[in-house]
Amino acid sequence: MVTRLLSYALSYLLDQDCQAVNSGEGFVDESDLQSTLAVELKVKRLRKKIALKSLRRAQRKLIYEKAKYYHKEYRKMYLTEINMARMARKAGNFYVPAEPKLAFVIRIRGINGVSPKVHKVLQLLRLRQIFNGTFVKLNKASINMLRIVEPYIAWGYPNLKSINELIYKRGYGKIHKKRIALTDNSLIARSLGKYGIICMEDLIHEIYTVGKCFKEANNFLWPFKLSSPRGGMKKKTTHFVQLGKKNKIK
Repeated sequence: MVTRLLSYALSYLLDQDCQAVNSGEGFVDESDLQSTLAVELKVKRLRKKIALKSLRRAQRKLIYEKAKYYHKEYRKMYLTEINMARMARKAGNFYVPAEPKLAFVIRIRGINGVSPKVHKVLQLLRLRQIFNGTFVKLNKASINMLRIVEPYIAWGYPNLKSINELIYKRGYGKIHKKRIALTDNSLIARSLGKYGIICMEDLIHEIYTVGKCFKEANNFLWPFKLSSPRGGMKKKTTHFVQLGKKNKIK
């Protein structure tokens, strides 16, 4: 439909030019000039619309191919872990998986009566409110920080499904210092396009694999605002290793 309108507009402009040449008049009526300018403007808009449409089509195809590639990569990683465990079991050994590189940290307590050092570490982890959650790259420095604020947080190692659900269901981006819902891939492309991250699948892949641009991708994500557990948290002042069999966490 758009291509047909564009061809009609171009043919109309050619007819107008031929009529002006055949008439041999040295001037053009003002109404004809205005109509010609209006048609030219319409043609420009149609060309822009067609270009944007083709660009979106190409972007959708690229995003689909990336998602397909990432799915194969995740599947390969999963099968590799299974095969390594089977080979070790057949040889009578134990397979020890690689140490996790990513953690998800949730704040579970307030800051009444805490030391300035603990308060500062919570700020560095971007955990300013109770039940805020953030991704943290695990290294020697970050593990020491987690130990300092251990009574005030709960943390663990997220899998691909958890990361996927967190970003898709509760993911917000920091755009111009504002909390914006990630409803469109264009929002991600504008902020992280220079790092090669143009869609949700790119963002999830960068977080899950702790890639080269993990810092930029993680800073783009606003700290997750999680719901409090139904019925409250029991024994949150007691460390996990101090829980007995009766209070075992399931």
